[in-house]
Amino acid sequence: MAYFWVYLSAMRRKGFFFGVMFASIIAVNPALAQKNEVVDQIKEAIKAGSAKELSKHLNQTIDVTIDGKLQNYSKAQAEFVLRDFFKAHPPSDFNIIHQGSSKGGQPFAIGEYISGSDKYRVWMKIKTANKDQLIQEISFVKQ
Repeated sequence: MAYFWVYLSAMRRKGFFFGVMFASIIAVNPALAQKNEVVDQIKEAIKAGSAKELSKHLNQTIDVTIDGKLQNYSKAQAEFVLRDFFKAHPPSDFNIIHQGSSKGGQPFAIGEYISGSDKYRVWMKIKTANKDQLIQEISFVKQ
């Protein structure tokens, strides 16, 4: 019986040790922290309906899909297109409902954009360019 308690105590210490190691790895990994920070900044820009703020996170060329119409734009053109979208459909709310990475490691985020009584599914593909996380593709699809 005493052996069981010694074993249990050792497992608790080992579990604590691995928990601390796991937390340290996540806390120190700047790529994970940067990805979450960028997605939070993107979320706030969309929530505010600010194409100007959102454009800070756009790649030099970007695929924009609005209601099934896919177009490839320069960063400056995309800012105007998104500004017009936000003007026509001002945000009531926006939330990220899922984020992750593809099997190849490319980050993505899925959100829900609400404008009045309209709801849009927002899908963003993010790529790393010169250590910056930039939106490569964004899609607003009315539900």
